[in-house]
Amino acid sequence: MLQPSDKSNRAAEPGAAVTGRAWLMLALATAGFALNFWAWALLSPLAPRLQDSLDLSSFQQSLLVAVPVVVGSLGRVPVGALTDRFGGRVMFPLVSVATIVPVLYLGLAGHSSFAGLLAGGLFLGIGGTSFAVGVPFVSAWFPPERRGLAIGVFGAGMGGTAISALTTVKLVDAHGMANPFLITSAALAVYAVVAALLLRDAPGRTVPTEPLVRRLVATFRLGITWQASALYAVAFGGYVAFSVYLPTYLKTGYGLAQADAANRMAGFVLLAVAMRPVGGWLSDRIGPVRVLAGTLAFVVAGAFAQSFTPGLAPAGTIAFLAMAAALGAGSGAVFALVALLTPANKVGSVTGVVGAAGGLGGFLPPLVMGALYGAYGSYAVGLVLLALVAAAALAYTATGVRRGAARRVPAAQPN
Repeated sequence: MLQPSDKSNRAAEPGAAVTGRAWLMLALATAGFALNFWAWALLSPLAPRLQDSLDLSSFQQSLLVAVPVVVGSLGRVPVGALTDRFGGRVMFPLVSVATIVPVLYLGLAGHSSFAGLLAGGLFLGIGGTSFAVGVPFVSAWFPPERRGLAIGVFGAGMGGTAISALTTVKLVDAHGMANPFLITSAALAVYAVVAALLLRDAPGRTVPTEPLVRRLVATFRLGITWQASALYAVAFGGYVAFSVYLPTYLKTGYGLAQADAANRMAGFVLLAVAMRPVGGWLSDRIGPVRVLAGTLAFVVAGAFAQSFTPGLAPAGTIAFLAMAAALGAGSGAVFALVALLTPANKVGSVTGVVGAAGGLGGFLPPLVMGALYGAYGSYAVGLVLLALVAAAALAYTATGVRRGAARRVPAAQPN
């Protein structure tokens, strides 16, 4: 059963004008997503330093940066369903406050041992669940023909990882290990207060009343859940994998200094972030399936080229930037597809599952890359595997996803 509001949901009607309040809600949600992702990514820039100070193996270092990813990914499933029920007005402040606890722990005590880092990283994953709050919240404020752009803009909040990459090492060098964690905690606390005061759920938001388990079962029965999950595991998973592992890759494979590697990772992240709204905007115009096919083709080419470990300037840089642009635009296109094909009262639940798949897609590659480098002293095999996975996703997009979208979208709607 659904419990509609007594107000008409004009924000979600096709052809409805987008109000100023809708844009304000989008800005607030994007800011919250960016801050939580900043917290979620705090360990990645410090991984090489922690490896040296704690004498960690390559696998332990990879596990350290992967644990927050997997927890933040799996946590999106219940958080997305809870957002369908309670709305972003409740869930955004709640997730932000909950993330403060592990951030403070890591900054003040947890960074002195591998076990402490793993424990803190486990709960740091809470910050990664904020994505499953924002997509249904933003989607409800915008009409279908504008949701690709709106969710793409919201998705640019993943640039919080760039904030972490650009500032964490510098703050530690200048003021000590606790400094970036204290600053991030303060930012999250301020946002939680602002969100509690200003955020509003869209008028007429449809509130499901079925039990959580029943709603999740219904979500898993939707075809779009599985199609989008498979594609997001490649698109966003590839982005997450590079954003957490690229500093290590550049330091080990090219001998770059830690600060230089972190800066280059930030450039990768910023380009992917900038391209995410572009992917959503293009999806509104030519259809998400076409955008996905094009971006996956670029990932295949970039990963295969980089598997030969070319010189960093210019070939390696071009390969990585091409993959960054493609992964960002592809991530935006996946959620344009979700917003287009998912029933309104299940957007949060579907987002949670798809977001979990994307995060899990980013969990395995760092572990695989670390293990392969430890075994062979080269990253080539890992990059070839990425190219093959992207090629399989491209084939699936051109066949199964295209047919599924054509059945569910009117003929006049591009797909």
